[in-house]
Amino acid sequence: MSAPSAYRVLARKYRPETFVDLVGQDAMVRTLKNAFEADRIAQAFIMTGIRGTGKTTTARIIAKGMNCIGPDGNGGPTTEPCGVCEHCVAIMEGRHVDVMEMDAASNTGVGNIREIIDSVHYRAASARYKVYIIDEVHMLSTGAFNALLKTLEEPPEHVKFIFATTEIRKVPVTVLSRCQRFDLRRIEPEVMIALLKKIAASEDAQVADDALALITRAAEGSARDATSLLDQAISHGAGETTAQEVRAMLGLADRGRVLDLFDMILRGDAAGALNELSSQYSDGADPMAVLRDLAEITHWVSVVKITPDAAEDPTVSPEERSRGLTMAETLPMRVLTRLWQMLLKALDEVANAPNAMMAAEMAVIRLTHVADLPSPEELVRKLGNATPPPAAQPLAPQNGSASTHATASHHVQSGGSSGATMTATAPAIDQALARFPSFEHVVELIRINRDVKLLVEVETTLRLSAYQPGRIEFAPTDAAPRDLAQRLGTRLQLWTGNRWAVSIVGTSDAKTIAEIRDSKENALKSEAESHPLMQAVMTTFPGAKILSIRTPEDIAAAAVSEALPEVEDEWDPFEDG
Repeated sequence: MSAPSAYRVLARKYRPETFVDLVGQDAMVRTLKNAFEADRIAQAFIMTGIRGTGKTTTARIIAKGMNCIGPDGNGGPTTEPCGVCEHCVAIMEGRHVDVMEMDAASNTGVGNIREIIDSVHYRAASARYKVYIIDEVHMLSTGAFNALLKTLEEPPEHVKFIFATTEIRKVPVTVLSRCQRFDLRRIEPEVMIALLKKIAASEDAQVADDALALITRAAEGSARDATSLLDQAISHGAGETTAQEVRAMLGLADRGRVLDLFDMILRGDAAGALNELSSQYSDGADPMAVLRDLAEITHWVSVVKITPDAAEDPTVSPEERSRGLTMAETLPMRVLTRLWQMLLKALDEVANAPNAMMAAEMAVIRLTHVADLPSPEELVRKLGNATPPPAAQPLAPQNGSASTHATASHHVQSGGSSGATMTATAPAIDQALARFPSFEHVVELIRINRDVKLLVEVETTLRLSAYQPGRIEFAPTDAAPRDLAQRLGTRLQLWTGNRWAVSIVGTSDAKTIAEIRDSKENALKSEAESHPLMQAVMTTFPGAKILSIRTPEDIAAAAVSEALPEVEDEWDPFEDG
């Protein structure tokens, strides 16, 4: 009694045998066919692409095509190997003595490459060409790549190299320049669904179209992933495989229910969104998969909003397509982009959280609470249309005193009973002191000489009582240092070369320079706070404060200071001398 044949997984059973069977790589197949027909077969090929797109399979097909002798034993190199001659059979079974496959992930050193270099000088034992297939070639060490360069550039006529890699950027340029490169593309959804239908029919398996669409979406363009998932789905379905069974197998949520969750989030329905998430979790959906689906829907709706043709995706059902188009028409792009950014952050949180479901629930709560936030344009419009609160009544002046505004432009308010401003009017002012007609000039002199400590003390603790060039009378505040008058007189004498009389008086009602400056800023803030638009802002955002104010004069002054200096006579190198 013969032993039953071992089961072969679908990914190996339906592995392409010829270029005709290789799906989704039409450009590469056309180039190779033309090269074989013109007898322009390169000495080295490198295949790159994501997992499962046919890199190693293509390498074996090329090796078969170069060594195929046809059913009659008289054939030459071809892109349509017969599959029945001794070379074709041995190569596809991985046992041909002249076609050596090496995994660079486990053979990374110079010693492994030296074995290849030593063997290339011997002709093929039975085949037309000796072929070396190195998989995951980017894993080779730098020394191994360098050892291979000379042989790769000028190999014997009977030797061919075929490399495969998923990380083309890690392969040295010196190696790439010696190879003919082919980039294997992700397999398009339409092509993938057709391939899966063909395999399912060959296996006499009943698989629903929407189930095939789910498998195609999960495979992300990889034929090997798709056939492996199909193999699992057929076993899971036990006769007839539905989308619900595939969804349960992959731990996915129902796409329609994810769209319902998406709607609830955008409506700000936190309670409904949490209930839906909990229900999907109870039905076996992975919280990470749910958030990933939400992110995928956000991206898809955003793309459909820009290019409506993107809705014609074969992996999307007609009902999903209709709902997606409606969302794209009604949702502003700012809402979608904000949702996308928050979902990306949520995916990281769920991946690193000790409890994925708790993290997903917190993410959904955040998403629902920001869903109905107004845009900046809407906020300004609402503030402009809002009715400002009644303006506050100004306080009546106490003790009959009048309201005054103090300024500090070349004069300082005096503390005398008349409240007059003291300026330099003495007729006999020493010529050396004429440069300081006001106290502000004295302050500027301190600033120029960079005595920061004295400058701060003069601005914050000195109440000017009287001033004339060479003579200063002031009342100190409680925070003034005791030696302020002495140090101020000494510094002024040092800087001007003239003696200054600096004396202290008992009291003064004058303000310090800092108080004058602050009162001006406070006046601007009070004026701003009385503006109807600002009152509307304060009402909308309780606790908001005005931190700084820039007047038109401040903006103009800043523009002047930042402007480039004007060049009157700029040299022109092309002007005749």
